[in-house]
Amino acid sequence: MKRRDLVRKIAAQAKQAGVDWSVKREGANHTVYQLGDLTIPVPRHNEIGEKLAAEILKQCVPELGEAWWK
Repeated sequence: MKRRDLVRKIAAQAKQAGVDWSVKREGANHTVYQLGDLTIPVPRHNEIGEKLAAEILKQCVPELGEAWWK
């Protein structure tokens, strides 16, 4: 999955759910986002493996709801 697609998917759902989605800080290898009360690190690779992308999406469940990405 492309990194930008992953970030856009989370951002769109966060907007729909009324949850804040913003960049918290830029790290050396990751961009750290704030999703409501959650901190979500996203690697800076252009391509993110499907398993890692699924794990990042699962981290968003407490704010966006169960299985929101399916």
